[in-house]
Amino acid sequence: MNYETVIGLEVHVELKTNSKIFCSCRNGHTQDANENVCPACCGMPGLLPVFNRRVVELGMTAGMMLGCDITRRTTFDKKSYYYPDLPCAYQITQWFAPICRNGGVEIETKSGKKFIRLKQIHMEEDAGKLIHDDWTDTTMVDFNRTSVPLIEIVSLPDLRSADEVLAYLERLRTLLRFAKVSECRMETGTMRCDVNLSVRPEGSDTLGVRTEMKNMNSLSAIARAIEYETARHIDAIERGTETLVQETRRWDDVKGQSFAMRNKETAADYRYFPDPNLVPVVIDDAWYESVRATLPELPEEKAARYVSDLGLTEADAGVLTASRNLCDIFEAAYPQCSSPKDVAAWIIGDCMGLAGKKQVTADDVPVSPDKLAAIVNMVEKKEITRGAAKRVLAAVWEKDADPRAFVEENGLKAQSDEGAIREIVTRVVASNEKIVADYKAGKTKAMQALFGLVMKELRGNGDPAVIRSLLEEALS
Repeated sequence: MNYETVIGLEVHVELKTNSKIFCSCRNGHTQDANENVCPACCGMPGLLPVFNRRVVELGMTAGMMLGCDITRRTTFDKKSYYYPDLPCAYQITQWFAPICRNGGVEIETKSGKKFIRLKQIHMEEDAGKLIHDDWTDTTMVDFNRTSVPLIEIVSLPDLRSADEVLAYLERLRTLLRFAKVSECRMETGTMRCDVNLSVRPEGSDTLGVRTEMKNMNSLSAIARAIEYETARHIDAIERGTETLVQETRRWDDVKGQSFAMRNKETAADYRYFPDPNLVPVVIDDAWYESVRATLPELPEEKAARYVSDLGLTEADAGVLTASRNLCDIFEAAYPQCSSPKDVAAWIIGDCMGLAGKKQVTADDVPVSPDKLAAIVNMVEKKEITRGAAKRVLAAVWEKDADPRAFVEENGLKAQSDEGAIREIVTRVVASNEKIVADYKAGKTKAMQALFGLVMKELRGNGDPAVIRSLLEEALS
């Protein structure tokens, strides 16, 4: 019998705000445990939550980017459960009137395009973090993350494979990064994913027993977990290896297995009720329109404009629009230069080359657009060579150096004085008779060897066109 995997995702996204959702503590990752907490987010009795307006705006922005209906009167509720990382024994979330409903994400895989529907997006506070120490067999709690603002994006069970899940998450991440809603970094926990999965016979409309997998910290882990859990469900159905129950499971990426954590709770178990300490948030037309006015150009629209208006290739436009940071650098730098294509080439080739060496992503490229434009212009005007420009770019990346000052201080100005270069060319040709003889015997690579020797004497700062011209003249 053939089976169909049915998947729905709950994606938790940490919002890019300055402070937490219900107190004034800084919203940011810190190295020291329990450093960024106050009595309110530690769950001390008698302290009331004070709502962060920016959280609503980012929730609305996310919803607009995903085509959702915005709830104009949205409320907060208490979700009660006991867990060591939840100091109040309840979480402030949204159940009865979430900020967004409906909407969806269009994805594309090798099977074609597909629209993944959303059920809702709701705002909530994060819990703390449990840190397990296997060496001492103890568990510690870090409350720095409590009350950090989240949105939870809940999809309908429209996904059918790991490929579709990865395409959905990547598209979601791109849209939210472009809108500057969140950094969406799975490696730091600002984007986390719970996978709800069941298996049913192909053609059936009845959903199978659903399990939820947690502890997903990478796209590769999610893909492996889906493949494993699908096989486990099919084995249980066909061979009776176990009895499937609705439960929450933990994914162990090292062992490549999922393990039962607890029975899956229902809504009744959480005892949702309206939070009496938080008044409803009413979104009027003026506020709604002010947020809509901040929405960014979609990546595909931006890529089309780069191709049609700026003459970039579709491939180059695709690389740039994969990262909001690269787009920001490009769009601020190219108006200062004569060729958008040259600026794009520097970002895609040289900046991303350095990113690879530094083992950082495109979103972490730290190069100032003004300084990149200065480097491109100096190369174009032949003030510095391409090789020297690479040194300048590295200094800008590592030390935020001023490009022109760095060129002056390090003697990197291009040498284009024909008289001075001619003397060096003459000397190199005269002192390398074997290479010259090879060239005259038809070994064209010998020219490149002579070129390298001349450039070495010029410390890499010679004008390549002038050197080649004078070499050809000397060898003829």
